[in-house]
Amino acid sequence: MWIKICGNTTLEDARFAAECGANAVGFVFAPSPRRVEADHVRKITEQLSAQLEKYGVFVDAGFDEIVSTVTASGLTGVQLHRTSDVLLPSRLRRHFAGRVGVLPVLHHQDEDFEQQLSREEDGVLVDSRTAQAVGGTGTSYNWLEARSSFLRAAPHLRLIVAGGLAPENVKQAIQILRPWGVDVVSGVESAPGKKDPARVLAFIRSAQEAAAVTQ
Repeated sequence: MWIKICGNTTLEDARFAAECGANAVGFVFAPSPRRVEADHVRKITEQLSAQLEKYGVFVDAGFDEIVSTVTASGLTGVQLHRTSDVLLPSRLRRHFAGRVGVLPVLHHQDEDFEQQLSREEDGVLVDSRTAQAVGGTGTSYNWLEARSSFLRAAPHLRLIVAGGLAPENVKQAIQILRPWGVDVVSGVESAPGKKDPARVLAFIRSAQEAAAVTQ
């Protein structure tokens, strides 16, 4: 089970997530209480293990902005929320030539959710959104419906689940959706941008335990 702890703002939080068993940490480069700058993230990523994946979260960002931020921040992956350029994921994959992961984000509430799924080639993150935010909302969606859509449209994809996950419900989400990975932000925070160590540890342990049973 691939586990990503997102919305990090400090080295201490990112390092603790890795020590607890997270496979990846995320940093938000979009308007948000968790927003960070590239030079700050570079100071964090250069002190983390090379094996730990470091994702940047982008919303409505263009090709040049993403490429420069990845380079300046020492990222190994990009998470793409909402873009008018449907070719952006493939352009980034070609540019980075496998050196940087590219993870498109889809929202289960979208009317054309299954059509969007069918267009993806590798992995996809399914999140929830509100009128104010495209991620990190702390709200979930109908997991049973999402599972049915996924099986119909794209059973070959690596499914990463986000949206309203927390230590209290991640086991149920994994049991229903049987994803390749899970991603959490607000469900393990004491305040926006500040992780609660006990909740981070509980989330990772619960996800690992659920994955061991469902495999």
